[in-house]
Amino acid sequence: MGRWKPDARGRLEQAAMELYNDKGFEATTVAEIAARAEVTERTFYRYFADKREVLFQSNPLADVLARATATAAAPLAPLEVITHALTEAAPVFEERAELVRQRQAVIAANPELQERELVKLASLVSTLAHALRERGLDPTTAALAAEIGIAAFKVAFDRWINDPHQHALARHIRETLGATRHLTAPAEHAAATGDGSLPGQDGA
Repeated sequence: MGRWKPDARGRLEQAAMELYNDKGFEATTVAEIAARAEVTERTFYRYFADKREVLFQSNPLADVLARATATAAAPLAPLEVITHALTEAAPVFEERAELVRQRQAVIAANPELQERELVKLASLVSTLAHALRERGLDPTTAALAAEIGIAAFKVAFDRWINDPHQHALARHIRETLGATRHLTAPAEHAAATGDGSLPGQDGA
């Protein structure tokens, strides 16, 4: 393999994303990923159990959400706590924006991977709900706030991925969760304050 190069894990991840997008997830082999990253297959398996785990490897997101929820200011309402936690977690994605976008393109092209992504999102709902219960919320309120929060995050994440203006993910999170207040507003109120669309949808 030649001279040793640092960051084998990072090179494997980058190589996998490139191949998944070029050839397709199913058509890509571990041998091809290892070859492009200039490591052995044995090295690949040192970091990942299989080629799917490159897309769904553990990351600090759940820990960040739990910690940020636990340390949010006491007077905050449940959805404000969720907003705080998700914006605190935004750097987990923004620090690796290009890889995140490549990963999302792979998942969008594979229904089986989309199912796995839904399982991952469900685990984040459980993480948030547990953290909210630890703050003293009743189980129903905690579960509902967590579900709404992750659903709003998914919308915000999709907007960020496809944002031609490259606004920060934290901005999209705040705007999307802020828009949830319109969901139960009377029609007359919505008409008076606007149509409830998210800021920036007109390209601003």
